Amino acid sequence: MMTLKNIEKSWPRGSETVKGLAGVDLEVTRGEFVTIMGPSGSGKSTLLHIVGLIDIPTAGSYELEGRNVARLRDRELARIRCRHFGFIFQSFHLIPELTALENVTLPMGYANMPKARRPLRAKELLDRVGLGHRMNHYPSTLSGGEQQRVAIARALANDPGFLLADEPTGNLPTETGRAIVSLLGELNKEGLTIVMVTHDAALGALGTRSVRIRDGLIEGARTPMSTGIE
Repeated sequence: MMTLKNIEKSWPRGSETVKGLAGVDLEVTRGEFVTIMGPSGSGKSTLLHIVGLIDIPTAGSYELEGRNVARLRDRELARIRCRHFGFIFQSFHLIPELTALENVTLPMGYANMPKARRPLRAKELLDRVGLGHRMNHYPSTLSGGEQQRVAIARALANDPGFLLADEPTGNLPTETGRAIVSLLGELNKEGLTIVMVTHDAALGALGTRSVRIRDGLIEGARTPMSTGIE
């Protein structure tokens, strides 16, 4: 469970103060697939970064599993990120000098997973996303969709409770993007809690709940009759 109350985020720009979030309330319960939609510059990525403890709010409270994490020190935030969150980004952020297997293995070291266990775990995850046969390939030899599947496997490396996706289909063709969201839907049905930012209304409607943000404020939320994910 995560609960954000009256979250604000602002930063200086010259002599002015820019407000990215203007008092956001958001609650995500275990097992949900929440999509956050809105136009460019609306604050959706800023909100996701705060949810994932990549950034901290200027004001407001954020409780994660009953603990207020909004004002913790960097070292403690890093420990909680490693334990609770997996991240997927629009640009994949794979390390080009590492194979798919090595990319997935990398975050396991930060969680102090035994070295002998890491390649076995990475192989299991690559099999899960349909890329076990490509585990020794480098990112440059993989398609965009394959690279994003590797990124998903990497995000799952430390068995996080929450998967956060920031425009995960933004660099992919439409059909490939839908396949990625379908995979996320499968993971959600297996119990993983997902929060996904997207500007695509069709993809946003595929979650179990969608939230729309504009000018740093949440406009409303809806629960679809069905997820639309097969």
